[in-house]
Amino acid sequence: MGYWWRRWFRWMFYMPPPPPPPPSTQQQTTQQPQQYQAVQPSIPYPPYYPYYTPMYFPPIPPPPMRPEEELRMLEEYKRALEEDIRELQDELKSVEERIRELRELIEKRGGFSQVKVT
Repeated sequence: MGYWWRRWFRWMFYMPPPPPPPPSTQQQTTQQPQQYQAVQPSIPYPPYYPYYTPMYFPPIPPPPMRPEEELRMLEEYKRALEEDIRELQDELKSVEERIRELRELIEKRGGFSQVKVT
């Protein structure tokens, strides 16, 4: 078996680290004087991160449409485009009107007469 097989096998069967040991609870049942023991704080395990990044699989493409469904979809798309065109034409008209107003205002003041923008 080759080197790449071993790497793949290690990736596929990587086991997470064991869980941390349960905290030890020592209860004294006798009435002896308490003796304090130096208890080292347990270090928590770092979170589990696999050695590889998960592979991205693109979504499955939808099945081909029937002609009736495609026709309905294209008609809706055409209506949406026509509505967008109307909105853009309205916006263009308002911008042209504002340009005319600003040119008239500037001409009344007597300045900026040498610039002609069409």
